[in-house]
Amino acid sequence: MMLSTEGKKMLQRAVAKARVMVVGDVMLDRYWFGDVERISPEAPVPVARIRRTEERAGGAANVARNIAALGGQAYLLAVVGDDEAGRSLEDLLLTDKVNTYFHRDSHIDTTVKLRVLAKQQQLLRIDFESEPSHEVLAAKLDDFRAILPNVDVVILSDYGKGGLRHVQMMIEIARAAGKTVLVDPKGDEYERYRGATLLTPNRSEFKQVAGKWSSDDELAKKAESLRASLELDALLVTRSEEGMTLFRKQGVVHKPTHAHEVFDVSGAGDTVIATLGLMLAAGLEMPEAMDWSNRAAGVVVAKLGTAVVHPDELFA
Repeated sequence: MMLSTEGKKMLQRAVAKARVMVVGDVMLDRYWFGDVERISPEAPVPVARIRRTEERAGGAANVARNIAALGGQAYLLAVVGDDEAGRSLEDLLLTDKVNTYFHRDSHIDTTVKLRVLAKQQQLLRIDFESEPSHEVLAAKLDDFRAILPNVDVVILSDYGKGGLRHVQMMIEIARAAGKTVLVDPKGDEYERYRGATLLTPNRSEFKQVAGKWSSDDELAKKAESLRASLELDALLVTRSEEGMTLFRKQGVVHKPTHAHEVFDVSGAGDTVIATLGLMLAAGLEMPEAMDWSNRAAGVVVAKLGTAVVHPDELFA
């Protein structure tokens, strides 16, 4: 998509006014970078000598920080533990200028994904996680209703950690209020996403729900069948090196990949739905918003770990 200098300025002004609420499973991504020069005498495993550590916001928090990084107004609603990891995550998001609404559950640990890397290669990932209580999730619904009038688009980022147990109710509330609702789904029970504006499964997630296909025509039939049965306005299937395909009642739109170098795909789905939601909130039509999200994905997969795209990269 080619825009004049003035066109880019107009779009960025619209993006600055765009307000997006992100609800879902947040996590703290911890990275330990080191060197491996020997094998442990205790077991046949490499010994990593850690040289540097780094923390980043992950999951739904990464969606929110992508929105903020592009200049939009991000509101993040989630449940975390009353612990050090939850406070670290909140500090990171405040630095990234994300408006956070965290409910603290003293009975759970904030989800942490610890990755150990050597020479930019991941050696090990350790996960710490537990599901929030029903009481805390119910309180989150009250905040959801309170924030809703102040935003243009709602993104529900499901990582299967329990933060979206009331996802069907959230969709119904938001759609009744006239809001666009985008969902990044998880698992194979898509019935709970019924009535959303748009679902954004990746290729393997869609295959898990709809089954295999042998041609683009067969894919289109499966996608249209699922879209119609769940009463969705649209379905966007991200297809890695094959780009992404948007299925709507009006027809099919396909965008080839913009990635020139693929270094790390972790968090790419977060960038796609964040950019898509932000551009829709800025007033763009869905195929145009999809084009920008495709470009953003092409930028972010060239970066290590959960990362964001900045305006100078996206609008270059």
